[in-house]
Amino acid sequence: MASLKAVLFLGVCLSAWIVITAEQHFGPKVENVHWLSLDFKTILKWTVKKSNHTYQYNVRFSEDGDLHWNDCEDCSAVSDLECDFSNELRPFDRTYTADIQTLPDTTDYDPEELPHTLSPPFNPYKDSKISAVQFTVEPVDERRVTVNITDTLTSVHVNGKQLTIRDIFKKDLKYKISYYKSGSTGKRDIKSDLSMAEVSKLDAGQSYCFMVAAYISSRTTNQGAWSQQLCTKGYIGVLQELSIGAWVGAVFILLTVIILISTVTVLCYRRYKQRYETTQTSQASTPV
Repeated sequence: MASLKAVLFLGVCLSAWIVITAEQHFGPKVENVHWLSLDFKTILKWTVKKSNHTYQYNVRFSEDGDLHWNDCEDCSAVSDLECDFSNELRPFDRTYTADIQTLPDTTDYDPEELPHTLSPPFNPYKDSKISAVQFTVEPVDERRVTVNITDTLTSVHVNGKQLTIRDIFKKDLKYKISYYKSGSTGKRDIKSDLSMAEVSKLDAGQSYCFMVAAYISSRTTNQGAWSQQLCTKGYIGVLQELSIGAWVGAVFILLTVIILISTVTVLCYRRYKQRYETTQTSQASTPV
């Protein structure tokens, strides 16, 4: 039993020595490899154990589990703990895996022996997050508005043109429009295939608030970030615009006018009646 424990202890020590020696010669493996992607701006990030030594890294990637590895031109012998893949992952609707290799100080090494860490799989088309869109709301009439949406720009450039999410997703891109009447808690949602949508059957004269998000039906996380809220101004007539003070003043003026008209009418009537009675009296006293 004692000899078995001694052998196991020796094995553990030998394994630890091999790991330490390998790290001293080749450098440590990277850790916490993860993807960050917004509007197809795709960054691969990782961490490494704290050390007084600065290491360099080679990053390569494969497509759909292919055993052939492609070198990332922008991430060869880099000391940063990240790599920009925005211009590498083509076509978009493929699953990619990256391999981060820690480079040794010496140039005499076998690439297959380098410490390396694989990334989680990543599909730009399905996994890149979509930021909040910009839009405007234009009234058509009292019961209809038009929502005009600006397709978000991506970080992808092709032949000098910066692509939008519409250029990449094409017919797969829809927009989800959520709206509600001001003061109400009931929301309604509609989807539009185009970047312009008409919202109808609104209550005339009421204010409505709108939010918009990109919607890609083929994705698991199919909705982008919600936009900021925009609210329309409801139709306000002249009478609705009057304040309480204005209403009191208007009523006071109206009553004053009515009183003046009534007073003038009464006075006129009395003068007419008095003149009529005087005329009748004069005629009655005149001899025939």
